[in-house]
Amino acid sequence: MEIFRDVTVDWLGKKWYFLGVSWVLLVLGIIGYFVRGGFSYGIDFTGGTIIYLKFNKTPDLDSIRKALRPESVGTTIIQRVDDPSKNSVQVRLQTVIAEGQEVDSGHKAVKRLLRQAFDPANLDSPKLDFNNIGLDAVAQHLIASDPDNWKGQNKTTSEIDSHYRAMASAMMTYRDKKGEGLVNSLDDLKSAPGVSAAAVESLKSRFYAGPFAIKGVESVGAVVGSDLRRRAALAVGLSFLGMLVYIALRFKFIYGFAAIFALFHDVAITLGLFAITQKEISLTVIAALLTLVGYSVNDTIVIFDRVRENLRLMRKESVSRILNISINQTLSRTIMTSGMTFLSVFALFLFGGEVLDGFSFTLTVGIIIGTYSSIAIAAPIVDFWYRSVDQKTGRKAA
Repeated sequence: MEIFRDVTVDWLGKKWYFLGVSWVLLVLGIIGYFVRGGFSYGIDFTGGTIIYLKFNKTPDLDSIRKALRPESVGTTIIQRVDDPSKNSVQVRLQTVIAEGQEVDSGHKAVKRLLRQAFDPANLDSPKLDFNNIGLDAVAQHLIASDPDNWKGQNKTTSEIDSHYRAMASAMMTYRDKKGEGLVNSLDDLKSAPGVSAAAVESLKSRFYAGPFAIKGVESVGAVVGSDLRRRAALAVGLSFLGMLVYIALRFKFIYGFAAIFALFHDVAITLGLFAITQKEISLTVIAALLTLVGYSVNDTIVIFDRVRENLRLMRKESVSRILNISINQTLSRTIMTSGMTFLSVFALFLFGGEVLDGFSFTLTVGIIIGTYSSIAIAAPIVDFWYRSVDQKTGRKAA
């Protein structure tokens, strides 16, 4: 399918305009990097803790920010996650875990501060928060209190333990699955299969249903983060090297050099935009960069493949004209492929939410820059090389 027919755009004639735009973007990225204090790395690379919270009613993010003071737990990033009706919040602690420090220390500090802000009435209460305890505490209470009077029925110790542990497990399962980590009231547990009303009433003497629950904690140490950062850079570097070898073998070395130079250009501009906007660089962003590298070099190879064919068919034409013809001949394919892909990732950028923001931003920007660089960067490099070779050949002949 051809969108454009008989295109005659002189792309090489506009190369200095293209190069000027690229230089401006690169310089802006470098300035942004130093002015903004470098990149904003995510927890994957810096180390720290991610805590997933669930509240029994719509959470007030401003109240959470006031509760989690930077001087108490370090720099935090607080954002809603999942469907708004689920009242879920993600807290990122950007502090690096020091040597000898407990991995869950940030988790404990957040829990203490949130109780002070959202559960002050039970702060000094001897009762335990059912929404933030494990199976053993509930099972031990049920075994000790024996609300179903199994001891009076001459049951063995193992039978009593098995009965109440199964009941405690049913309560935990109901809380974690039906309530998605939280119950609004202990009476809700009466709906759990295999749980007696007497057991629920017994829980009320020792437990209460708190207003929030910590659903999960992910921690990354500083050493692990540094290693991930090194591996990410190595992955991108090796991908560049592999593509250089492949393109050099399939075409000529100059084609491989031009494609890799264009890839450096794409990655540098994309990272410059990350520095300017201070968007977080995480492992998903690295995955997007690798996707961008593959996408961009594929578009460049399509153009170079057409150039190779036209060099055989149009021996009397100049290389500049052949490059222009090849770009124009593949323009419909480029716009169809890049356009459809761009619409997909741009929709992801608009509606994908905070979790996919870095990934979708990388691909949205990368597809534009990658398509542009195949025409505006890679092609002029090949043209410059052939011109240099022709001049040297002409001088030798003279």
